[in-house]
Amino acid sequence: MKRNWSAWLRLGTIFTLWALAAMALLMVLLSAVEVNRILRPPRRVASGTLLARWNIPHQSVDLLTDDGIRLSAWYTPARNGAVVLLAHSYGDHRPEWVYEMLARKGYGVLAWDARAHGTSGGEITTIGYAEVLDVKAALNYVLAQPGVEHVGAWGGSMGGATMIRATARLPQIEALFVDSAFDSLNDEFDLLVPYPPMRPLGKLFMQAQTGVNVNDVDPLKDIARISPRPVLLAQGTADETVPVDSAQKLYAAAGEPRFLWLDSGVHHLRLFLDNPRRYQRRLVAFFDEWLLKKAG
Repeated sequence: MKRNWSAWLRLGTIFTLWALAAMALLMVLLSAVEVNRILRPPRRVASGTLLARWNIPHQSVDLLTDDGIRLSAWYTPARNGAVVLLAHSYGDHRPEWVYEMLARKGYGVLAWDARAHGTSGGEITTIGYAEVLDVKAALNYVLAQPGVEHVGAWGGSMGGATMIRATARLPQIEALFVDSAFDSLNDEFDLLVPYPPMRPLGKLFMQAQTGVNVNDVDPLKDIARISPRPVLLAQGTADETVPVDSAQKLYAAAGEPRFLWLDSGVHHLRLFLDNPRRYQRRLVAFFDEWLLKKAG
C-alpha cells in the first residue's frame, strides 16, 4: 500500500508541476498577445466630413519627426495670429470636432494622426513617449508658417498625456488644454491589462518591444514644468478608460496658472458630447484669454 501511495504522490506532484508550468506558459503567451494588441492600435482614418460641413479650408501636409516617422496632417492657417496643435486619443484619429470649433473662431489648427495611427507611418505606439517627437514636428511646421504669433495645444486622453510631456519640453507652446489624460502610464497600463498577474510581464514585453519603461511616461512629474504657462485639465467623474482621479492629481501637481474642470457622471472624452456648446465656450475662452490677449 505504501508503495502505491508513493507512486500516486509522485504522479500527483508531476501533474501539478506540469499544470503550473502550462499555466505560466499560457500567462506569458497571453501577456505577449495583449501587449502586441496594445502597441498596434486599430488604424482609424479621419473622413473630413465635419470640416466639409462647416466649409473649413484646410490642406493636407506631411510632417517628419526627428526619428524619421512620416505623419499625415491637416493644417488651416490662422486668421487671428494663433495656432492650436491637436493630439488625439489612443486608437483614434485627428479630432475634427475640436478642429472645427477652433477654426470657425479664427484659430489656425494643425492636427495629425499620431505614429502608428490613421494614415501616418510607424509600426507601434509608445503611448505618450516617442509621441512627443510627433508634437515637436508639428510645432516646427507651424512656427515656419507665415503669420503665426502664438501657439497653443489641445490633447485628449493619450494625446493629453503626450501634450503635457511635450509642453514641459517645448516652451514655444504657450497654453495647454487637456481632456481626460492619464497621469501615469504605469497606472494606465494596469487599467488596460485586465488580469493582475499579466501586468508585470506585460510591462517587460512592452519595454522589450519599444525600449520604453512605463515609468518613463509620467505626466504627473512633467506637469509642474509647464508653469508659468497656463494649463486647463478636464475630466468626467465617470471616466472608465483612465484612472478617474487623474485630472485631480495632475491639477494638484501643476503650477499656476492652472484650472480644473470636473463634470459629474460624464464618461471618458465625453465632456464635448455631454454639452457641445459649453465645451466650445470653455475651449475658445481659454485660448482667447491666454493666446489672444498677448496679441492684444
